[in-house]
Amino acid sequence: MLKKVLLTIVLLLATAVAIVLGLATGKPDTFRVERSVTIQAPPEKIAPLIENFQNWSTWSPYEKLDPSMKRVFSGAPSGKGAVYAWDGTGNAGAGRMEIVESMPQRIGIRLDFSKPFTAHNMAAFTLQPQGAGATQVTWSMEGPAPLVSKIMQVFFSMDTMIGTDFEAGLANLKAAAEKV
Repeated sequence: MLKKVLLTIVLLLATAVAIVLGLATGKPDTFRVERSVTIQAPPEKIAPLIENFQNWSTWSPYEKLDPSMKRVFSGAPSGKGAVYAWDGTGNAGAGRMEIVESMPQRIGIRLDFSKPFTAHNMAAFTLQPQGAGATQVTWSMEGPAPLVSKIMQVFFSMDTMIGTDFEAGLANLKAAAEKV
C-alpha cells in the first residue's frame, strides 16, 4: 500500500514537472519590458538625472531596496562610459551598469546582474520631445530568456514585476525633473 502511494506521488510530481517544462519551452527566447511617462520638462533637464548614476538615488526604485547596499561609481562621471556597480545583501542583489550609448534622445545601458542570478540585459531611456517643453520618456529593458527565466515566467509575469518598478521609477523621475 505504501509503495502504491509513493509511486502515485512520484508520478504526480513527474507529471507536474513535465507540464511546467512544456509550458516553459513555449515561452519566447527573449523578453522586453517597457513603460512610458510624459514629463513637463525638456530632454536636457531630464537626461542628467539618467546619465549620471549618482543622480539615480533621487528617483530609482531600486536604490531603496537595500539601504546598506555598497555602490561604486567609476569610468566617466556621466554619459557614455559611466559605470555603476552595486552589491547588496538584500533584494538588490549585485551587478553592474555601464552607459554604452548617450545621445540627446537615447541613453543605452548594458546591465549585468551577478546575484541572485546571472543575467545580461540592455536597458534604454528614450526622450522624445512633445512640444511646449514636454518630453515622453520611455524606460525599456530587454534580454535573453534562458530556461530558468522561462520557468519563472510560467508562474510570474516579468512584464508585471519589472513594469511596476519602471512605473514607480518614472513617476519619481517625473517629480524630480518637474521640480522648480
